[in-house]
Amino acid sequence: MFDSYTAEMLARFQFAFTVSFHIIFPAFSIGLASFLAVLNAMWLTTGRSAYRTLFDYWKKIFAIAFGMGVVSGIVMSYQFGTNWSVFSDKTGPILGPLMAYEVLSAFFLEAGFLGIMLFGREKVGNGLHMFATAMVAFGTLLSATWILSVNSWMHTPAGYSINDVGQFVPADWWAAIFNPSFPYRLLHMVLAAYLTTAFVVGAVGARHLLRDRTNPAARLMFSMAMWMAALATPLQIGAGDFHGLNTLEYQPAKVMAMEGHYDSHPEGAPLILFGIPNAEQKRIDYAIQIPKLSSLILKHDLNAPLAGLDTIPDEDEPPVVIVFWSFRIMVALGFAMLGVGLWSLWSRWRGSLYDARWLHRAALAMGPSGFVAVLAGWITTEVGRQPFTVYGLLRTADSLAPIEAPAVGASLLAFIIVYFFVFGAGTFYIIRLMSRPPEPAASDDDEGPTRAAGITPVQQRRAAATAGE
Repeated sequence: MFDSYTAEMLARFQFAFTVSFHIIFPAFSIGLASFLAVLNAMWLTTGRSAYRTLFDYWKKIFAIAFGMGVVSGIVMSYQFGTNWSVFSDKTGPILGPLMAYEVLSAFFLEAGFLGIMLFGREKVGNGLHMFATAMVAFGTLLSATWILSVNSWMHTPAGYSINDVGQFVPADWWAAIFNPSFPYRLLHMVLAAYLTTAFVVGAVGARHLLRDRTNPAARLMFSMAMWMAALATPLQIGAGDFHGLNTLEYQPAKVMAMEGHYDSHPEGAPLILFGIPNAEQKRIDYAIQIPKLSSLILKHDLNAPLAGLDTIPDEDEPPVVIVFWSFRIMVALGFAMLGVGLWSLWSRWRGSLYDARWLHRAALAMGPSGFVAVLAGWITTEVGRQPFTVYGLLRTADSLAPIEAPAVGASLLAFIIVYFFVFGAGTFYIIRLMSRPPEPAASDDDEGPTRAAGITPVQQRRAAATAGE
């Protein structure tokens, strides 16, 4: 079945397959953990039962997504020791400690407080429960920080030296952790996670509003999601622009592939909107382009020269076709998100946010857009780094373990079968949970956060009335 593929090709595809499954869960759980912290804080502050209803609704979904993210991450990490043992040996003195710090700080923080967040409110009281929820949210952000530092170092290595046996060893931990691309990647990924969550929450809210426009929890979740879409999408577009400028400085070949610039442009480069990359002839066929706009975006000068892939040795070129299309998918979805966010602001201003049926349908259709955009962005980033694992220093071909193609092919086939059954079942269950409308539990009806504090029912009702119930 895999006879025509080399061990390197199969190992790369296996890692791409497992990391694609893995990344969608952290991208969702990072944003969802912060959303849960906001919901819990708003319930404690206002006493509105809709916030508590939404917290209980989404915490179940978070628990499943978090669990699948942990499992998929553990499986993925084993490949460093099997398919990519040479890479692990050469980069281990730097990347090993950074990944260990992620486990010892972020993962332990999340795991330590997760049980309290999910099951401990009645046991520990609202104050400690709020603290636990905030720590889970902080832990997910801290985890993203360490992982993005590791990944960014592979793109823009810094703070290292090479010892006598060819290993990268730390020379300056501060420079290695806060390498040149790290701040841009971290901001871009965190905003992507928040937008992914916002559009999932917005889609679920829209689905239930299409069924019942009077459901208070559905109205609230849709409103909060649309606020995030309207506010975070422009920030994400701006962060992406800064990230692109940083990439142009440190990985120019990747930007050339993203832009489809096979040839250099000494007097202003066009922005190619669409076209078909022709790898053999090294050109973009049927290109639809705007003259000089790429130079304006990347250099802020219409006539600024931009180098093309004709300045890069053929053996150092990234796969243009994949990078070209994945980048356009990501950008197109970003502007679609911006359109939905602006549409929601217009509907909110007109007072029809909960009655705009076409907006609800659009939000429902955009539910998976965050996941697709994250995957497209990840493909752009990682494929654009090829043919290197450590950019400019360690080639992918030199990172592979001494393993035969049939062995990699067999494990890849096993991964595909197991992943689709296990994670397919988990995803199906999450979708079933989302299909159920958010309804308050019998014990939560019109009760504010004073319930767990031993206050009498009369005092509870007075507190709820004072809080706006």
